[in-house]
Amino acid sequence: MARFSRMETLTRMKDLGLVPIFNTPDVDRACSILKAAHAGGATVIEFTNRGDRAIEIFRELAVFCADQLPDMILGAGSVIDAPTAAVYIAAGADFIVSPVLGADVAQICNARKIPYCPGCCTVTEIHHAHVLGVEMVKLFPGDCLGGAGFIKAVKGPMPWTDVIAMGGIAPTQESLGSWFDAGAACVGMSSKLFVKEWLENNDYNAVTQRISDCLAIIRKVR
Repeated sequence: MARFSRMETLTRMKDLGLVPIFNTPDVDRACSILKAAHAGGATVIEFTNRGDRAIEIFRELAVFCADQLPDMILGAGSVIDAPTAAVYIAAGADFIVSPVLGADVAQICNARKIPYCPGCCTVTEIHHAHVLGVEMVKLFPGDCLGGAGFIKAVKGPMPWTDVIAMGGIAPTQESLGSWFDAGAACVGMSSKLFVKEWLENNDYNAVTQRISDCLAIIRKVR
């Protein structure tokens, strides 16, 4: 079961402003990534449900966090349906992220009182998500849906909307500034934080520094 309450998780996501996103089929590398992210100040992270036996890696990570990184909030991403959500929740997911909006996933997350961040790309989808009890929607792919301007436009008639933006976001002051100026609650990033060459060379210090720098920029632009 989740180690953090729904409000604890959502508050941490908004306070930090950043959710690093990663996936790897290697348990040792996954644990090293978690440690590097945590050292950089990211105490919320998303492991994506991609590739064969991803749930097995996630189970190992949930145990690792409980034992070694007790303040790390660990979520599962790329969750499409309720059966998959149930498996990850049982494995200890603190939040569920999806590229799509599913009433069945919302229902199971609400029943277990954990955040569900579904992908929404229209005002109508965002409204449906709110009706289903969603606290924070995911704008994905953000760069293909009007960018930061989409969030600003939505928050005009629906100012209560909290959005986590993902897709096409860079760890620069210009990019991050545009998203937070538009009203993003937080942003998600993957390959710009976990650079392939760094991981291949086990350069986790570079990952830690990138995340630390990114969080510093977010604090500055807010």
